[in-house]
Amino acid sequence: MKNAAGAILSSIKLDREAKTGMSVQLYLALREILLSGGLRAGERLPATRTLANETGVSRTTVIDAVDRLVSEGMLETRVGAGTFVTDSLEKQRPSMNVAPPESRNLPKPRVSYTISHANERFANRAWLPHRAGAFVTALPALDAFPMAHWSRISARHLRGDRSNVMGYGEPKGYAPLRRAIATHLRALKGISCDPEQIYITTGAQHAFSLIGRLFLNPGDKVWIENPGASGARNALLSEGADLVPVSVDSEGISVEEGLKKAPHFRLAFVTPSHQQPLGTLLSLARRFALLQAAEDAQAFVIEDDYDGEFYFGNSPQPALRSIDCNERVIYVGTFSKSLFPSLRLGFTVVPQRMVESFDRLFSYWVSGPPTVNQAIVADFMDEGHFSTHIRLMRRLYVARYETLLDASQSLQGAVEVQRTSGGFHTPAFVAPDVDEHKVVTQAAKENISLPPLSRYCLAPASQHGFVLGFGSATPDEIRHGIEVIRNLPEIRRKLA
Repeated sequence: MKNAAGAILSSIKLDREAKTGMSVQLYLALREILLSGGLRAGERLPATRTLANETGVSRTTVIDAVDRLVSEGMLETRVGAGTFVTDSLEKQRPSMNVAPPESRNLPKPRVSYTISHANERFANRAWLPHRAGAFVTALPALDAFPMAHWSRISARHLRGDRSNVMGYGEPKGYAPLRRAIATHLRALKGISCDPEQIYITTGAQHAFSLIGRLFLNPGDKVWIENPGASGARNALLSEGADLVPVSVDSEGISVEEGLKKAPHFRLAFVTPSHQQPLGTLLSLARRFALLQAAEDAQAFVIEDDYDGEFYFGNSPQPALRSIDCNERVIYVGTFSKSLFPSLRLGFTVVPQRMVESFDRLFSYWVSGPPTVNQAIVADFMDEGHFSTHIRLMRRLYVARYETLLDASQSLQGAVEVQRTSGGFHTPAFVAPDVDEHKVVTQAAKENISLPPLSRYCLAPASQHGFVLGFGSATPDEIRHGIEVIRNLPEIRRKLA
């Protein structure tokens, strides 16, 4: 007993400054001793009073840790005798003599064709931003989010009827949120739809994947903008799509090129309000041509309106969905840009004739986002905070965009920052003799994020450069970022 107790007590280290409680630390330490063979089956644990005295914690803390191990089946208590290591632990404990996996020549597990070939056509998602600054893309101005209103609404729901927000929820989404979205789309986008046509998803990429699952058979042709949205590319590839890269010019996707490459396409993916990543608007002529091509091919168009709320140009084009007379457009929106990404909340508006099919999909296979998040967003919209937030953010992004344009004058001759009319990113093209990848690599060493345009390309494109995000960066950070770019060796060489 004394030897066993000494072995246990000498190996237990508790940190009183750690955020983890004493009971949890003690439980984890004892668990590690048991799993590593420090005590064998049938051996008795020191008395709880002994453990408490030697470790400097209360006996209640020790009892709590021991009870957890008893509930897991590692220890058992015997009335009048004490606490012992169970026989089942000895049988289940992994052998300590087995070589680590990396030192054994084990074959790699067989995975699906899609995953095993992911590196070939899938876009690298490691570029998703996690920290605000210059020139991070896809992150809104989190520092300007109205957290006080959000917190108040959150508290109200968390204190309210638990059955409303803690159950499984409606398969297609929280009804008040779907009604709020329908009202918002009618007022801002000119889209007239019934709440029954709206389905809540865990972000836009989830919506793309579900649309692909519903419409595509393996090998079906799907037009996709090149360069284009990497998240949509990955989602559609994962559902068996044969992606057809279609080039983008100043008027948006080239419908003529798409028809030459794949006249019998099943889906087309476009970002008409603010092309991702080039920032162009899909012209009205191209919109009608795309809708006609979809009608002729009996295909459908996915309209990704990821940051359409933040248009600040003079004459916005209507949403593609608003001029669709033949029910060919499936509209996808997200709150990742208008609110914040970790909310993981998006939605899709489907044609009336597809409601029954989407209802089946959502009823049988789809698990939606937490109801409490949906309820908070619904109230946030109904109480007017959402529209106020959009107006304030639009003005803030215009100011940051103008700061970017002004600061980037010092890069002329090496980097040409393109103008945009919305959102919070814009592309920058490099001169023909400037190496895009060198600029991106050198900037990364200076902690400046510059996603290259090639990252968005499924096939080689004529433009070379990178994307500048200005939404999450303060004016000072933008000016500093441009100064860093100007002093990169590859840029300095060109400007010299």
